[in-house]
Formats: sequence, C-alpha cells, structure tokens
Amino acid sequence: MEIIDVAIVGAGFGGLCAAIRVRASGTQSLAILERSGEVGGTWRDNVYPGCACDVPSHLYSFSFAPNMHWTRPYPQQQEIQDYILRVTDDYALRPLIRFHSDVMALRWLADQQCWQIDLHGREPLLARSVILATGPLNKPSIPHIPGVGSFAGESFHSSHWRHDIDLKGKRIAVVGTGASAVQFVPEIAPDAAHVDVFQRTPAWVLPRWDQPYGVFRRLAYRYVPQLQRLSRWRVYWFNEWIGMGFMGSARMQGLLRRLAGHHLRAQVPDSATRDALTPNFNPGCKRLLISNTWFPALQRPNVKLVTQAVTAITPTGVVGADGTLYPCDVIVWGTGFKATEFVAPMRIYGETTRLGASPDASLEVPELGARWHNTPAATRLGITVAGFPNLFMLVGPNTGLGHNSIIFMIECQVDYIVRALTAIRGKQNGVLRLRPNVQQDEYTQIQQKMKGTVWSSGCKSWYQNADGHIDTLWPGYTWEYWLKTRRFQRADYS
Repeated sequence: MEIIDVAIVGAGFGGLCAAIRVRASGTQSLAILERSGEVGGTWRDNVYPGCACDVPSHLYSFSFAPNMHWTRPYPQQQEIQDYILRVTDDYALRPLIRFHSDVMALRWLADQQCWQIDLHGREPLLARSVILATGPLNKPSIPHIPGVGSFAGESFHSSHWRHDIDLKGKRIAVVGTGASAVQFVPEIAPDAAHVDVFQRTPAWVLPRWDQPYGVFRRLAYRYVPQLQRLSRWRVYWFNEWIGMGFMGSARMQGLLRRLAGHHLRAQVPDSATRDALTPNFNPGCKRLLISNTWFPALQRPNVKLVTQAVTAITPTGVVGADGTLYPCDVIVWGTGFKATEFVAPMRIYGETTRLGASPDASLEVPELGARWHNTPAATRLGITVAGFPNLFMLVGPNTGLGHNSIIFMIECQVDYIVRALTAIRGKQNGVLRLRPNVQQDEYTQIQQKMKGTVWSSGCKSWYQNADGHIDTLWPGYTWEYWLKTRRFQRADYS
C-alpha cells in the first residue's frame, strides 16, 4: 500500500489552504483527496440562483493571496469559485489533488503508526497524518416529514439545485427561510406562477450594502494592494465590533435590533406582515441574514408567506400545521445542513481503548461520529481529538462563526497544524496524542463561556445538537482564537 506523510481530505478553502502551507513548511509527500471532479467545496456545489456570500469580499480570501478581481462588496458564487480556481493554479496544486477519491473510512493502525484511508472503489492509502477539510456545510438537511417520498412532482435541496427543471409558470413550495432561501426566492419568484414560502420562525434581516465597484475603485484595489489590505482590516474590526452583540452585549443587540427593525419598516408597510416577520429572540441567536430583496419578494402578488411548519407531504402538495393543503408542482428545500454531524458519513476509527482497569477488560475501537452522537464534541481548539492520533480538523467543533470570516479561522487552524507537524517531523515516534484531561478542560471552559453568548439566550437553532449543547460555534472573538492557535503547546500531547 502507498504511504504518504500527509493526506488532506477535501479541496475547498480549507484543504487548499492546508496544502499550500504544509508544502511550504517542507512536507513534500502529501495528497489532497477530493470526492468530486473539481475544487471548490461549498462554492462548487451551491449554484442556486442568487447564491452569494454574506461576508464582505475583501475578508473572504486568503491573507497571503488577496483577490484583486472582486467586482462588489459581497461576492457572488461564481466570483468566489473563480478565485478558488485561480489560487489552485497559481500555487500549482492540481498535481497534488486526486479527484474522484471518496473517503469512506479512516482506521488508525497501531502497529504501523499511521492511518489507513479506505476509498470508494480504490485501493486503500496509508498516511502518517490526516487533515480533515470536509467542511460543515456539505450534508443537506431534509426533515423527516410524513409522505416526503410520495410527492409526484420534482423536489430538491437548494445545495443540489436542479437547473434542468424549468420553474417558469410553476407552483413552487419553498420550505425554510434561512440564508439560502433569502437569496433564491427573490430570483425564482418573478417567473413562477405562485410561490408558497413556509416559515417556522422569522429571522433578523439586515440591509445589504452591495453596490458594484466602479471602474476607478476596481483599478485602485488592483494596482494599489495596500488599499485592499486596509479595507480588509476595516471590515475585520467592524465585524469584531458587531460581534460584541453575539458575546452578550445588550447595547450592541439593541443596535442590531433597531437597524433590522428600521430595515423591516422601510420595506414592509403592512403591520400584520411586519409582525409575521419580526422575531421574538435576540439578534444573532439564530443566524443573521443580509438582504435587500427578501422582504420585497415576500410581498409580490404571486408569493405567499405561510407562517407555520410543514406537517405532511402529499402527492400533490404540502400540508401546513393547520391542515391546509398547498398544491405545488415543485418543492425546494431551503432547510440548511446537518452542521452538528461533523464527520459523517465518513467513519473514523481511532486507537483501541480498554473498557475498565482490569487487564481482562474488553477492548473498544472508538468511532468518532458515534462518539460525538452520544457525547459532547470535545476537542482541542476544534483541531485535535483525544484517542485519534495525528488527526487534524479544519472548521471542527466549536470553531464556527456568527459574525466574521471563516477563512480567518481556517488560516489560524492551518498555522497550528503546521506547527504540530513540524514538531513531529523526522521523529522516530512521530505521533501526537492529545491528553484527555486537556480536551475535557477546554470543553468545560468553552461551554461555560457559551452561557454568556446570544446563542444561549433561549432560541432553538441549527447551531445546537439534540441535547441543546452548542458544539458548533466559537464563543468568543476571532482575535482570541488567533492568540490561542499562535503557539503549539507540546505539553498538551503525549
């Protein structure tokens, strides 16, 4: 079996960043395993109408590879994908990528002190270290609703958009009103015969300041890099300032509430409709949305806001909680992703552990997804896990954000991983095992800090797991995370 030093799973932002930095640190024996036929991850797969980023463009790029081609403050899907393709080619990453390599399982081989990577339809691969860069937004969440398989028309999730289906003149049911729905509903509504939008709970919506850059500004950003760098820091610190509301500042939450309320009143004149669109939780408890077109789309004559959950699907339509049947030709699921299933459906089997102190106690090979299904997703900085040596994660548990750019977090994590790999490079026993007490202490601190944030203020969101724990988000400012990842502390590992 082939053996390499580092295997990177996923060729999105995280995987590409890891490959660039790991190779630059001196590791030449590495490969990127990508299940698809192209790079891009989320920005390759999500091609629904109106797909765009809700983080300003100057902050949504690598610090070491600024994009001089942005055309507007908030980048659209194709612009981001074009940037990813350029980075891939500029850093000559394609020779490292093994496309159509779908990782089914990872197994730690104690005798060989490495990971066996089981690939669908291919020979297994051995790697001394593995970096998981599969991302949290790649497993669509479609609710288990009675009759969901009986629908006679077409149905699809927004992340698997069916461009082969002509929506013109169709009756469409949109289930969900999250970040994707607020982008694609305004795009499909003008050509549809009718659109029913099913909203369980409204969201706070902020205005989107997104005027395209003029020719002069685009040239200035392209030929005077310092201007874009200055804009990047301006956006970063503005977002950190807004983050005060997420960390529990009542004053900042009040400011966000007033801004969102003014936006709602300016765009929705009808008081009853405004009431239906006004949340009863603090701004940020659920994801803040940014749109100038969402409210106008809901007031179109051919669009109806249905303020109730979907309780059943029939062959001809969608049934609301009050029993009303809403006939439709197409169902579009805007119901988000399974963000709390960090590694599924991949199976990751770690070191064998003994169940009990007795030498005769039975042995167990823990599987990471099953462990996190039954116990909290405890880690060290969302990067390493006790019992899973030389396994590193990007955008792992408790590293997601509600107020700033995930690219910043990815770079922090990659820098930490590079330091870890450098610490064991060339060592006879080059294995890092996170100490369980370090992991438990950190999880306790994170959950304690989480209690003071807006995400713990009472609403139910996709940030939470079934037990109500929030194992997805970082409960602090991103500069705090940067400080924690600047140094690799060898004492945390045995």
